[in-house]
Amino acid sequence: MLNSVVSRLEVIEPWSSPTVRVTDSALGGVPARVFQPVGGGAKLRRGVLYFHGGGWALGSGRMRSYDLLCRRMAEELDTVVVSVDYRLAPDAVFPDQYHDALAASRAFLSPEVLQRYGVNPARVGVSGDSSGGNLAAAVAQRISADDSMSVKFSIQALIYPVLQALDLNTPSYQQNHNVPILHRHLMARFWLIYLGADPSLLPHLLSSPSSLLHPSIPPSIRSHLNWTSLLAAKHQKHYRPVGMETGSREVTWIVPGLVDVRAAPLLAEQGILGRTPRAYVMTCEFDVLRDDGLMYARRLQDAGVTVTSVHYDDGFHGCMVFSFWPFLSSVGQRSLDNYIQWLDHNL
Repeated sequence: MLNSVVSRLEVIEPWSSPTVRVTDSALGGVPARVFQPVGGGAKLRRGVLYFHGGGWALGSGRMRSYDLLCRRMAEELDTVVVSVDYRLAPDAVFPDQYHDALAASRAFLSPEVLQRYGVNPARVGVSGDSSGGNLAAAVAQRISADDSMSVKFSIQALIYPVLQALDLNTPSYQQNHNVPILHRHLMARFWLIYLGADPSLLPHLLSSPSSLLHPSIPPSIRSHLNWTSLLAAKHQKHYRPVGMETGSREVTWIVPGLVDVRAAPLLAEQGILGRTPRAYVMTCEFDVLRDDGLMYARRLQDAGVTVTSVHYDDGFHGCMVFSFWPFLSSVGQRSLDNYIQWLDHNL
């Protein structure tokens, strides 16, 4: 229902300009909007596959905000940008969104599609924000480990990504639990909807202990999201791990998706992370997901990946889409400028 309202208000038809040709198409059977720079002759261009945010349940690559974002990327970077419209919850639940993202990725990286759009196979990136950042990280892991793929992503750019739900008591969740746009209760609800879990588990997921104190999480997994060692002191602040609340139910094994690396890329083994491409990870101070991104950046670095970790002390979740009229913000414009600049220098 909510996504229908959002779609009616925000989704726009494809329109081309003198500098960018915009068309609606499909990749691997998944709907997508393609942004192609005009002119340039027969030279090969860079390519970016983009996944929109919205808690795996809202949004569209055809929304005005994402249309403007991808249009600007295509124009300023002289890059072919493809914005993917993966299926949404509750009509589709995990792993459907992941499978759509993977199918679109495989199709975009195929020699025939790269040739069709004039994309240099050595300069293809994957990116996304929030839940789209989750999908981008997940497919980057899978594609990097697939030796049957002749072309792989050369960069991954993750914008305030959501990467795990085993610990909803990280310092950023504790600090920003009631901060818009994405408060703790809403993020937990998005997780349950995405994983096709019983909504009545919401209070139990919210009352689950920190991963370090969780009785059912094996040490091997705990180390992958141990924020007491992965986060700098300035981000840990005065916060401490939270214990199990009396009367709360164990949800980890009731909802197996919580420990599936396709849903929670932060849980991946170091050997998998080490095969992923050069990374850009953007985080915001006033965002429950801040520590997901910071921990992932640290784990990627520990695995030998070159990482640019950019943190905005005045940033909030979703700020990068607040870069266009009428929703302009200083941090939104700065974050978008820096994101495009990094892509220009690294892709």
